[in-house]
Amino acid sequence: MLRFIPIPAQAGISGFESPAAEYTQSALNLDELLIDHPSATYLGYAEGESMVGEGIFSGDLLVISRFEKVKDQDVVVANLNGVFVCKKIDKRRAMLLSAAPGRAPYHIREGDDFQIEGVVIRSIRLHRPLVKSI
Repeated sequence: MLRFIPIPAQAGISGFESPAAEYTQSALNLDELLIDHPSATYLGYAEGESMVGEGIFSGDLLVISRFEKVKDQDVVVANLNGVFVCKKIDKRRAMLLSAAPGRAPYHIREGDDFQIEGVVIRSIRLHRPLVKSI
């Protein structure tokens, strides 16, 4: 079982004793921390660099919820003409938006096979690749 230290970690290195030293550790279950509706949640990998403006990089782990109602400008995973894509959705203009410079929006057209598979509720940077497959 992992342990959780309930304080935010600063990215800067101050050279002082760890402020976490005086905190007791409590049990941590990543499922309970990251997933609100387990039966409607799945994981996937991001591929490509089109969502870097949203902080999603190739190889990141995405936590995707089918429970969440899709809101305008949400980052979603969708099936577009048989290809899974991770994009921001512009519901008003029926477009899929990348979050990287130089990427044109995709206008969802009549006749496109399009289904939203879920809302990306979390993304996790993998600084080393997973040894276990998901």
